[in-house]
Amino acid sequence: MPNKNNNRQGRIDEEYRRELSQILGYELKNPNVTGMISVTKVKVTPDLKYAKVYISILNCKNIEETLQGLKKSSGFIRTELAKRINLRNTPELTFEIDDSMEYGARIDSILKEILPEQENKQD
Repeated sequence: MPNKNNNRQGRIDEEYRRELSQILGYELKNPNVTGMISVTKVKVTPDLKYAKVYISILNCKNIEETLQGLKKSSGFIRTELAKRINLRNTPELTFEIDDSMEYGARIDSILKEILPEQENKQD
């Protein structure tokens, strides 16, 4: 039976991710939050009290300032989430930078450096 619960947790995470993307993209009017913010993943605790929101930020003037702006706006963001998602609790949000995209790009560039060397050796 634990599989059913994991499935529900996954659906909740995905629903929060979708709604947070909408809110951060279109509703949030904080001047300190700059750049294009995309919500890559949301992990909600099983008791639905806390949620870790992983974001990646492109074209940002100051990443620290943007994170502080998101923290300050978390009350507004939670209120919007509560309106959109009808669950007993609306979790407390913590924002974290998801650098997996940058990590992937770095690995990609390393592979591009290595692969031409491999091709030259085979000739």
